[in-house]
Amino acid sequence: MSDMLPKLFFVHFKDTSFIAEEYGKLLAFLVGFVSQAHPNEAYIHFVGVHPDYRGKGIARKMYEGFFHKVIQRGCDTVRCVTSPINKISIALHTRMGFQIEKGDGNVEGIPVTVNYDGLGQDRVLFVKTLSHND
Repeated sequence: MSDMLPKLFFVHFKDTSFIAEEYGKLLAFLVGFVSQAHPNEAYIHFVGVHPDYRGKGIARKMYEGFFHKVIQRGCDTVRCVTSPINKISIALHTRMGFQIEKGDGNVEGIPVTVNYDGLGQDRVLFVKTLSHND
């Protein structure tokens, strides 16, 4: 793994984290887990797809694998968070069926939760209700 993707995620969250490789090259990853505080909820912490491999359905397959795993563990909700400037992430999550949660602010027409990660660190909060079709 790299500094950007520490091994500890794949040690502690190995059942709910995924990587896509081709000939030993990392193409994409998804790191997620089931919430300890809310056992019916799962959280996607970190997702990345190499720019050369975007648009090929890799992220969709990883999300679907994650949804399948957490449904088996009794989850009916998935949450995630991104920065309002990360338009690629916002587009991906809305395509995957996530809803943007109502925030207490707005950045370029996007609802945000102001100061979510600290002063000046506004975030877009997403939620998706799972069904057995996911």
